[in-house]
Amino acid sequence: MTDKEKADQQASPKKTRLDDTSTSAQRARLLEKLHQGPVDTITARSVLNIMMPAARIKELREAGHPIKTHRLTLTDEHGRTHHGVALYYLGTLPTLEVAA
Repeated sequence: MTDKEKADQQASPKKTRLDDTSTSAQRARLLEKLHQGPVDTITARSVLNIMMPAARIKELREAGHPIKTHRLTLTDEHGRTHHGVALYYLGTLPTLEVAA
């Protein structure tokens, strides 16, 4: 077993720091957050420090995690509107509250 394989196996969500940009750490952070609730692409990038969330989701799906996707329109922290933003979730689609 190589050192890289050992590191991947040991990457637990509790041990990953936001400045750890290894793919295994990013997957661990993303999976932990998904167990807490849905995660959109903008949040994954800005809060979880995952620059390519779609790639990490693909890897998690390939590892057997039943992650689903819903597309929506969101506004980022700079006030820019983005259409077709991915909202990733486990289980059933959560009820989304729309601001009036």
